Amino acid sequence: MPDSRRVAIVLFNLGGPDSLSAVQPFLFNLFNDRNIINLPQPFRWLLAKLISTRRAPIATHVYEQMGGRSPILPNTEAQATALEAQLSGSDKVRCFIAMRYWRPFTEDAAKTVKDWGPDEIILLPLYPQFSTTTTASSYRVWQDAAQTIGLSARQRLVCCYPDEPGFIAALADITATAIATARKQVPDQAPAIIFSAHGLPQKIVDAGDPYVTHVEATVASVAASLGLDRSAYQIAYQSRVGPLKWVGPATDETILAAAKANRPIVIVPVAFVSEHSETLVELDIEYGHLAQENGAAAYVRAPTVSTHPSFIKGLADLARAALAEDGPVLHDAGKTKGSCLR
Repeated sequence: MPDSRRVAIVLFNLGGPDSLSAVQPFLFNLFNDRNIINLPQPFRWLLAKLISTRRAPIATHVYEQMGGRSPILPNTEAQATALEAQLSGSDKVRCFIAMRYWRPFTEDAAKTVKDWGPDEIILLPLYPQFSTTTTASSYRVWQDAAQTIGLSARQRLVCCYPDEPGFIAALADITATAIATARKQVPDQAPAIIFSAHGLPQKIVDAGDPYVTHVEATVASVAASLGLDRSAYQIAYQSRVGPLKWVGPATDETILAAAKANRPIVIVPVAFVSEHSETLVELDIEYGHLAQENGAAAYVRAPTVSTHPSFIKGLADLARAALAEDGPVLHDAGKTKGSCLR
């Protein structure tokens, strides 16, 4: 990073409730996002209120299993610290966290960035694969907040990085370790490898959202790095909500089929870069129980990339590349060019 410029790196993430009392308002903020439910107000507000009220008891039980709060903020803080060290370790580069649905909110992060007084701002989503429901939503709210407070420093957005080399190297490493663990537990049988990503309603994908294409690009790159034959793995999607048709196949159904065939299972989260409810409860507890109860020979869940050195180096490389760009958006650093925000 250049010595003469103060550079703010703003990490976008979804956020998570920091207490059980925060679960319902967190859910309301999520469902009141027009990138999630595309209805005019006040209808979106009313529907978000209804859904969040109904889902709060179920979600509260999920967070009770994680000690009463989401770990996503401390995870993201650890990533921010590691990224600062990778970039320079000086006071000329500082990372800030902007969460979409809970504290620290994007609006508060924008004020903190302005108070620090950067010359350059790099907006770096912790969503490797672009979606209108994640990166586009976070970027929209950031732009609104920055404009409201008069934050005028030059800004550049890293749009997406589904096959960025550092990200892929980190994923390949944790996948290889998980496969080795499964083979040690069941030496005489190749594991069913399932790459799991958060799902989307099919209508969002049909409208042109590139998320599924990006997930496929991520998995193809990891498979190529590990020399995996296409028959050795599957891509599946988790966390379905509501009656709409979602992209598939579903992770739980894929696990169930492998378990009933008495196969060892390796599950790899490919769209989450830090641990939270979808990994610690849905994958570890709910799907782990599903696999065990239906005869899986083993069930091994790879961790998220978190602060893996290759992933952090990849983020640093993205920030450097964005800083060198003339335009406001750095499109993805891999091979799926021109498919992100325009």
